[in-house]
Amino acid sequence: MAAQRLQDLMNTLPQQGTLEWIGLRPGRDEPMLAPESATIERGQGLIGDRFRGRPESKRQVTLIQAEHLPVIASLVHQDAITPDRLRRNLVVRGLNLLALKGKRFRVGEAVLEMTGLCDPCSKMEGELGPGGYNAMRGHGGITTRVIEGGEIRLGDVIEVLASDRAPVQTSFDDLTTG
Repeated sequence: MAAQRLQDLMNTLPQQGTLEWIGLRPGRDEPMLAPESATIERGQGLIGDRFRGRPESKRQVTLIQAEHLPVIASLVHQDAITPDRLRRNLVVRGLNLLALKGKRFRVGEAVLEMTGLCDPCSKMEGELGPGGYNAMRGHGGITTRVIEGGEIRLGDVIEVLASDRAPVQTSFDDLTTG
């Protein structure tokens, strides 16, 4: 009974988030572009982003919570961190991204499916200074696969879709129950 109750709690996510920032990486080590809108292609990722995934990739679009930016800044003793420095594709506010484990969700016209945590890379040490990599641990956001492509725009609502299918196997199943 308790396990079912926990599953019910984990599946209760009425909150909706908002898309606050879109980032495209046009080339290796090039500054990110921050358009007001973009197109997400099914099985690939954001058009114009150099790191578009392959159809089997679990890392087609990356997301990070806006609420984590001040935490990361605090951990590296900086006043603020802008999203382009973290090299994620989408910044969302008002929705706990870890609660999307095993779920599909809509951003604008696109449907994404969480596939795991977006761990920091070694570039964060150079970008944020000594300790940058560790500051990002646990705050790096999530990776997703594109289920349905479409247009996204700043201000779009992020909402969880109802599902009667089996949960997606994610890269952090051993970290949480349910």
